Parts: sequence; structure tokens; C-alpha cells
Amino acid sequence: MSFWDTIELGVDYELGSHHFSAREILDFAAKYDPQRFHLDPDLAKKTLFGGHCASGWHTTAAYMKLNVAWRREMLKAWLADGKPMPNFGPSPGVKNIRWTRPVYAGDTIAYRHRISEKRESKSKPGWGIIGFAVEATNQDGAPVMTFDGAAFIATSE
Repeated sequence: MSFWDTIELGVDYELGSHHFSAREILDFAAKYDPQRFHLDPDLAKKTLFGGHCASGWHTTAAYMKLNVAWRREMLKAWLADGKPMPNFGPSPGVKNIRWTRPVYAGDTIAYRHRISEKRESKSKPGWGIIGFAVEATNQDGAPVMTFDGAAFIATSE
């Protein structure tokens, strides 16, 4: 049985959580999103956000880090069972990204994705595309980010 054959629609995968410290928010913002409400905690209190918050891209980058770590752990178990290494391809992109509420300094965000689509590629023989819905929630269970992603996976090893 190939890895492709084991993918089931509707399955949720808990990817882990990430704590957003004030220092980390400042460091990320200085490098990648130098907007004042990410860089100046006092000024951020006077903005629409009402406090020092992380960049949406920071929230998204934390998802990617946890997603890659989760996939590595899942593959370790797969390979430990003597199964062949699956062939993962690139992502054709994401859509519908929404940052639904700010991620404030001190928040801990939990990430998960659900398999929402599985189909064989019409243009790339031997490849399939999985779609997944990502949700990130804060420590109170309130959603802070959602998006729909996709990835290519070989349909046989």
C-alpha cells in the first residue's frame, strides 16, 4: 500500500502549538514585517489592534515550522514499519488566508489541518493533490488564522 492510499478525507491532524513572546514578535517584525504595530508595543496599544501583536506572516511561519516537524515525525513512524519513503512534491499554493483576530504577545497558538480534498492530477501522471484546511486557535479556543492549502504527493512509491 502506498502512502497516497492511506490518506483519508476529513481526518484532522494536530500539529502542535507555538508561544508568541514579545521578543520573538519584535525580532520577526524587524526582519520580515517592520510595521509599527509589530515593532512598538506602546504605539500598538493606540492602533486598531489595541496591543502588541504578531504579524500574520509570523503566525503563518509558525504553522509551517510545526507542519514540517509533524511530517518528519509521521514519516519516522512510516519508515520504521519498513514502508518506502513517500515522494512529496511542492505545494501549488494556498488560498483564502484569513487572520481573523490578532495574536498578541503571550498568546499560545495551536495548529491543525484537516484533509479536505484528494484527487489524482490530470496534468501530472503519477501524482495526486491533497487539499487541507488549516486552522490556528489561541489559548481560549478562538480562531486566529485559517487557510486552504494543497500539496502534490506521488500516487505510488
